Amino acid sequence: MSVPLYVPVLPTRPHAVSAYRALTPDIQRRIAPLWTLPPRPGFLPAPLAQRIRKESGDVTTAHRHGVGWLDAPFADDIEADVLSDALSPGWWDHRNLWPVTGPGRPAAQQSLALAVARRREDGLGLRVRLPGAWNDSTTSEVIDLLERLPPRYPVDLLLDLGTVLPDRPDAAKEGLRALDALVPLTSWRTVTAMAGGFPDPPSDFREGVPYEAPRSDWETWEEIQHSERSYLSRLIYGDYGIHPATYVAQVPPSRNGGPPWGVLRYTTARSYHLSKVPHGIKYDDTNREAAGSLTRLADFRGPGAGAGERWLRDRTQGMTSTGNHTVWNRVGNVQHLTFVARSLAG
Repeated sequence: MSVPLYVPVLPTRPHAVSAYRALTPDIQRRIAPLWTLPPRPGFLPAPLAQRIRKESGDVTTAHRHGVGWLDAPFADDIEADVLSDALSPGWWDHRNLWPVTGPGRPAAQQSLALAVARRREDGLGLRVRLPGAWNDSTTSEVIDLLERLPPRYPVDLLLDLGTVLPDRPDAAKEGLRALDALVPLTSWRTVTAMAGGFPDPPSDFREGVPYEAPRSDWETWEEIQHSERSYLSRLIYGDYGIHPATYVAQVPPSRNGGPPWGVLRYTTARSYHLSKVPHGIKYDDTNREAAGSLTRLADFRGPGAGAGERWLRDRTQGMTSTGNHTVWNRVGNVQHLTFVARSLAG
């Protein structure tokens, strides 16, 4: 396995898959996405299995130059049973995605991931979620899962801090408590610490008034890096792309649509920038101004930086259409993923 520089948590939705496809090969090789299937409570088994196969297949097809993980952390007991049928151990053969499980998962989901790992013999992700304070009882649950694998099996530790905004100042401290307990348990193939810092739009979000928020997830990462732990040289950075960490846990809408406005997002070294953007050709001028508010940022890197910046430049100049939610999400993630991967590469 080529160790990635960056692990973004991405939903198995078309806009995220399209964004990953749009990355240049060198960026794809630097990242290993943690693809996350959404919850779908109330679905009948047959249509649920169909959706799982469709989204998982789309992700597999997108992986031309890199590898990643595929997870279903929100599956309840019923969904886990369907998952075991839809993505049976044979489905994973010859695919460059590793299965994932973790403490507190339904037995069927854990059993499937472990069965796939034993069949393929090339890797398993253990995703340990830490939305708040560290609980030492989690250590024993991780040990139980590790003991169900062959000795010296390649396992990846995926420590998921969830939402990390300015109102969670102890996130780095709790993350270090977790890593101090988990890192010594086995010879992990990789160790990743992930957090989501992109904010929701504010309640008073208005057209023509850009919103700026600190990159709290990156600040948490830097605090961890300054802790002088012996394992820091092995630690990989992860985040949730351009959406709040809660986005991957949302049930996808049953049909296309959404509000008549969306959000353009842009990542700089220290900030996240959001601009409210209307949808529709009749709002072309306002739409162009929303893109222009980002291209006029002092830290805007210009169209040569990547496809995300080029789209914003082109939209500002009226060289491309107004876009829609899918386009805005794709463009934002292409810009964010490219910028983060290059920042980590130095």
